[in-house]
Amino acid sequence: MIRSSRQLLIGAIAVVTGLLGGCASLEEAGSSRLDLVKQRDELLCGVSGKIPGFSFLSAEGTYTGLDVDICRAMAAAFLGDADKVQYRPLTAPERFTALRSGEIDLLSRNTTHTLSRDAQGGNGLGFAPVVFHDGQGLIVPADSGVTTLSDLSGKAICVGSGTTTEQNLNDAFESNGIPYTPIKYQDLNQVVGGYLQGRCQAMTSDRSQLAAARSGFNAPEAHVILEDRLSKEPLAPAVVGGDQRLVDAMTWVVYALIEAEERGITQANLDSQLRVAEADPSQAALRRFLGVDAGLGRKLGLPDDFVLQAIRATGNYGEIYDRHLGPQSPVAIPRGANRLAEDGGLMIAPPFT
Repeated sequence: MIRSSRQLLIGAIAVVTGLLGGCASLEEAGSSRLDLVKQRDELLCGVSGKIPGFSFLSAEGTYTGLDVDICRAMAAAFLGDADKVQYRPLTAPERFTALRSGEIDLLSRNTTHTLSRDAQGGNGLGFAPVVFHDGQGLIVPADSGVTTLSDLSGKAICVGSGTTTEQNLNDAFESNGIPYTPIKYQDLNQVVGGYLQGRCQAMTSDRSQLAAARSGFNAPEAHVILEDRLSKEPLAPAVVGGDQRLVDAMTWVVYALIEAEERGITQANLDSQLRVAEADPSQAALRRFLGVDAGLGRKLGLPDDFVLQAIRATGNYGEIYDRHLGPQSPVAIPRGANRLAEDGGLMIAPPFT
C-alpha cells in the first residue's frame, strides 16, 4: 500500500510538472489573442448596439458611437483597416461570457472598471485605460432653474427601485443634508415615463443613460444634465485577463488617441504632421509617435505606424467625443472629467518612449 501510494504521488507530481511546463512553453511562445485577430484579419468586438452616442445600430444597419469608434481604432492599429471589425451586440449579462467563451476578442460596451471585474479572483478581465468617465447624474427641465443638488431640496426625484442608483441617490442627498422625495419605478423606461409625465422634478441614472434617453425626447433641448456626479463609473474596453500582449496593444491605442489630442494632431492635419516628422530629424518625439522612427509598435506586436492608422481612422479622442457626445450631437454630454488633464479633466497619456 505504501509503495502504491508513493507511485501515485510520483505520478501526480509528474502530471503537475508537465502541466506547468506546458504553461511555461505557452508563455515563452508569446501566444496571444492578438495573433488570432491577425490571422483572422478581423476584430470581433462586443458592443451594446442600443445606447445612442456609445454604440447604436441604425435602421440602415450601421453601428455608430464612441464605443464603436474605439473598436474601429483598434482594428486600424491591429490590422491597418478600421472596417475589419465584426460587431457583436451583447446584453450586460452576456458580455463577460462572450469574452470567456472566445465569441469576441474585445469588449467595448460601457463597462465599468472595478476591482471585482479586474481581479483574478473575480471576473479576471484585462482593462484598457478609461475611455469615458461616467457617473450617476440627474436630468432636469431646462427651465426649472435647477443647476445644483441643493436646488432640488424638497423636490421629487424619479429613480429605479431596489438599485444601486437608488442607494447612490440616497447617500448623496443624505450626506449633503438635502431632503427629497424618491418616486420609485421598476425599470428605466418607467423612470423616464414618470419624469416626462411631470411626476418628479428630476430623474436620476448614469449620465450616459440619461443622455441616451434624452436623445429620444420630443424636445431634447428642453432638458439638461446637471454637472453633479453621484458615483464613479469609469468605462473602459476589456479583454480576457492574462493576455498581456493584447492588453498592452489596446492600452496604447487608447493612449495614442489621447496623446494625439494633447499634441493637436487631428484627422485633418495628420498628413501635414507626418510630413513635418519625416522632414525634421530633430522632431524625435513626434517621429516616434507617428512611427517614422521604428521601435514602439514592434514592442507591442503592432506595426510601427499603428498610431498613424488609428488617428487616420477615427481622429483623436476629442474628435471622437465631439462626434458622438459633443454639444452638436444628438446625445450631448458636457465633457467634464473627460477633458484632457491640461484642461482640468482626467484624460492623460503616459510618454511614448
